[in-house]
Amino acid sequence: MLVAVLGSGLVGRTLATRFAELRHNVILGTRDPQAARVRRWATAAGPYGSVAAYRAAVEDSTVVVNATAGTVSLDVLREAGAPALAGKVLLDVANAVVEPGEDPPTLRPVGDGSLAEQIQREFPLTRVVKTLNTVSPAVMVRPDRLGGGHVTFLAGNDGGAKRLATGFLREMGWPQDAIIDLGDITGARSLEMLVPLRYRLGRTFGHTNFNFAIGTR
Repeated sequence: MLVAVLGSGLVGRTLATRFAELRHNVILGTRDPQAARVRRWATAAGPYGSVAAYRAAVEDSTVVVNATAGTVSLDVLREAGAPALAGKVLLDVANAVVEPGEDPPTLRPVGDGSLAEQIQREFPLTRVVKTLNTVSPAVMVRPDRLGGGHVTFLAGNDGGAKRLATGFLREMGWPQDAIIDLGDITGARSLEMLVPLRYRLGRTFGHTNFNFAIGTR
């Protein structure tokens, strides 16, 4: 598949690198395709990696990953354009944290909405799946760096889109029984509201190399 990863920060570059390692063709979508940081990424990614502006990246892609800062995600997707996004699966890994360095973080929206729901509402022809926003970039792409039993989640309205998302998660090393489906896109509210707990755990542990495990009986 041709995967457009929107966002050239740590999350975007980490995911794009992993997709390239898995031999998916990857376009790293960015505001400035000539920036030194993204050119270095493209060189390191080899034949599977390239860089383009947001609109061009999305137009050519099969699957889109929103790894932008949550406060600008809607603006970036508007720049990419609704026609280019129509019919495509969009994996939303972003969190709408108003001030990234703030602890506890302020989320907007929170409680009665989520970033993923906003995206789905504004781009109704795009098949949005919320996933991977509850773990650090390193754990996103290498879940085996932690002990067994920890989980990731997904939520979305389209069953086919969630199956595709599950396929990507499995490729990155997430076991099938570690992928928990929270139902429709409103499940993204719960996922995004886990962010303050992640921030506080990171402060408690002094690192982000952790994840949640779910016990049932």
